[in-house]
Amino acid sequence: MNTYKISEMIKGWFIGDFEPSIFKTQDVEVGVKEYKAGEYESPHYHKIATEFTVIIDGKVEMNGKTFLTGDIIKILPNEITDFKAILDTKTVVVKIPGATNDKYSNI
Repeated sequence: MNTYKISEMIKGWFIGDFEPSIFKTQDVEVGVKEYKAGEYESPHYHKIATEFTVIIDGKVEMNGKTFLTGDIIKILPNEITDFKAILDTKTVVVKIPGATNDKYSNI
């Protein structure tokens, strides 16, 4: 058995084709992300990956829609979204496939 700390990962990402990673693969990326209320990611999209975001705790707004604890959002390739934490928020994000450098700004 090996153990790791999420605090040792970069921005919560712990599985994927990057360092550090506890399981190096190009098939998927998995991260546990934490945001403080007011944090914002500007509009962006992925050309290759489908992204699944699970709101573990908190409240966010994406594309003008509000999502709460327990909601799961599926974002398809080329679908543009932004992200704003309304409350302190924790998410789990899964990207399939794990496409390195697949985040494009839309501003």
